[in-house]
Amino acid sequence: DFKVKGGKSEMAANMNAVSFDDLVQHAERLNADIEHGMELPRVERSLLQISETVQKLKSKTIHATGEMKDVKAKASMLLGSNGVDLTDLDQDVEVLTSSANLHPLEPISDTDIQGFIRNERENAMLSAVEEARRNTMEMAEQHQWQYMVTEWEKEKVKILNHLIGSGEDIAVTDDTDGPSSIAIIEKQGVMDGMELSYAREIYIRNEKLINGEQVNLIQTLRDTASREADASIVDIWDLIYEIADIDITEVIDPLKLRYEIESQMLFIIKARSCLERRYLDYVKRTIYGNLHQAKLGGIPSTYHIVKSFLNITMPNSVLNLEDGLVDDKPVWAMIYYCIRCGDLKAMLNITDLQYLGEITNYLEEYANSPNFRISTQSATKVQLMYKRSVRHSSDPFKRIVFCILGSCDPTDSHAEVATKTEDYIWLKLCQLRSDEDTSQSQEIFTLPQLQTLLIDHYGESHFNAYQQPLLYFRVLLLTMQFEAAIEFLFRIARYRTHSIHFAISLHEAHILSLSKSSQSQLLTVEPSDPQPARRLNFCRLIMSYIRKFEGTNTREALQYLYLLKGIKNPQGEDVFESSLSELVLETREFDMLLGSLNNDGSKKLGCIDKFYTSDAKAVIEKVAIDSEKKGLFEEAIKLYDLAKNHEKVLEILNRLLSQVVPKSNDSDNTRSRLQDLAQSIAQRFKTVGYSASQIRLKTLYILLDVIKNVGILPLEARDTVEQKVASFKQISDEMKRNIPQVLLATLNILYAQYESIRPGSIQNPLLTSRANDGGRDMHVKEVRRQARTLITFAGMISYRIPGDTNSRLVQIELLMN
Repeated sequence: DFKVKGGKSEMAANMNAVSFDDLVQHAERLNADIEHGMELPRVERSLLQISETVQKLKSKTIHATGEMKDVKAKASMLLGSNGVDLTDLDQDVEVLTSSANLHPLEPISDTDIQGFIRNERENAMLSAVEEARRNTMEMAEQHQWQYMVTEWEKEKVKILNHLIGSGEDIAVTDDTDGPSSIAIIEKQGVMDGMELSYAREIYIRNEKLINGEQVNLIQTLRDTASREADASIVDIWDLIYEIADIDITEVIDPLKLRYEIESQMLFIIKARSCLERRYLDYVKRTIYGNLHQAKLGGIPSTYHIVKSFLNITMPNSVLNLEDGLVDDKPVWAMIYYCIRCGDLKAMLNITDLQYLGEITNYLEEYANSPNFRISTQSATKVQLMYKRSVRHSSDPFKRIVFCILGSCDPTDSHAEVATKTEDYIWLKLCQLRSDEDTSQSQEIFTLPQLQTLLIDHYGESHFNAYQQPLLYFRVLLLTMQFEAAIEFLFRIARYRTHSIHFAISLHEAHILSLSKSSQSQLLTVEPSDPQPARRLNFCRLIMSYIRKFEGTNTREALQYLYLLKGIKNPQGEDVFESSLSELVLETREFDMLLGSLNNDGSKKLGCIDKFYTSDAKAVIEKVAIDSEKKGLFEEAIKLYDLAKNHEKVLEILNRLLSQVVPKSNDSDNTRSRLQDLAQSIAQRFKTVGYSASQIRLKTLYILLDVIKNVGILPLEARDTVEQKVASFKQISDEMKRNIPQVLLATLNILYAQYESIRPGSIQNPLLTSRANDGGRDMHVKEVRRQARTLITFAGMISYRIPGDTNSRLVQIELLMN
């Protein structure tokens, strides 16, 4: 037996020894890996240190468990004193904790049909919930981006209108399809004399328009400029008055009107007439300045004026002139200057023209034509004559007369005769033909070609535009590029005021082409328009102009905004109303612009009331909506009240009052200010009536009652908790969200009363008589009753009170018992 036992023990010892050696080798390998294979420092602890650490962790766990048990015990005592069973709450919490999470369920065995159907149903419900959540998030994100883009577009328009710099506001306009421009706008200030004079005429125009009277704004503005502006500006006004004086039977797109054959010829004839009249004045001034050399005589007529003018400009016989003389003057020079002065009848009075040959017939046809054009067949013959012989003639006057008659060689500038820019523009206007003549003649020079040549090929640098801005403006104006002309002159600081009113006059005449969007650049090119037509953002032009004085001359700014009435923005709103809203919010002149309400409910009229035959409620409500969006809630309340939207008044007012109910009167008196506003509105509604729901008005009265004294809590002995709980269900959410603060404040007041009257406390002198009468115990009981009633009320109302507030309420009530 001993040997057997010893053999077994020895075998077990060998096995243990082998196992121990393996463990040692394994430990050494791990140690080597730690020392050489890891970047972390090695931590060495003895067995004693490990034992101490374990004991510390164990003690902390026991202590935490003990604290938790102590907390649970205290909670059981606290809630148990009020009839709450903590055991039932623990079971409810365990049920909630153990409830299934919302994640797809795995299908079970195919044999369990009921379980399979239940799982499929739950999976379908979860899938629907997840899909709805994903769609909601995508929709919310899409709406957020749309709102951000819209707001950014509005801000971008404001930034582009004027970037406030150190000394000036800069409006940068750039468009890929058109030329870029930089408009410098002065900082805000008062209006000067010229601006005030123009503004008065705009005011008179608006007054007459409202009263249904006819108004000639161009005439009145021209008269104003003639009294205060210099002669160059008056000349521009004369040109605009001449060009805009056309009979428009139907208001259509100005671009379509401009490029119709009849209206286009009418514009060209008026432009030519202006240039010819100016040139005739120049000839007369030259003659009267050199009377001795001019030798003016004979019957007063254009013929003798031209002859005297040639005595000054061509005193001696000029070589290389063809076809002889008329009254000792070159015949072709006499013909040209008669045409240039606009008197074609004087040209026909030149004697002995028959020797010139066939061209005499074409001159007579040209003189008798109402459009100053010969027929297409005659023009073709004149072009053939020009190509065969006249092109190489040494007489420049002969060449230019043939080019005027037959629209020959439009690329030739005839610099020997047309020495000035106005001469060149007049020559090109004389050579213009319509597109319908293209099939009969190869040499066609149209209005779009002339416009492209001047604005794109030559441009501002060729005409030295910034040194001679009025000259370049006149060039664009004479070639019916009104939009580009206005935009260019607007960039010149000293002419900016005039450019605005030039644009207003052209817009009044319905010949200014406006941008399709009020938020586009100042000058744009639309792909669908005939090239090189531009469109002017008239709305931006006006709003950029009034930025200077809207803060100091708000009434005048409003008159200019009225010019935008009838123009729609991309949102379909009237630009006048949207711009008016911005003006009101920028200047904060609510009462002056929109009016105000008197205490008796009558309205004190504002500046905008004259623009509306009926009540201006719609535009006032528009301003109120914008004020609410910008967070100006008190102003929005007054504006909604002014617009008689009492439902919205009460909605915002209740929301604001609910936010200040738990607060004290702060430094800025927000609470008292809102209280005064609410009381005045409530008093007026009670006196003159209102148009709002009863629940809104009831909420207002309750909020005012809460601010003055708490009237929704069961504090009186006659009040039952059930009645107050039922009443609580009827009040709005604005009032309900303040209930925790109201309950806590009320219970703190009751506790302060309890502390002042309980036995052993310092007596309040006001309560001495009560104590002497033996009423202290009754008062203590009443305070305790009120506290218990409030706790019961807090537990029965259908509103989740925060946990910290609830525990504080219970603690205060326990301190009183």
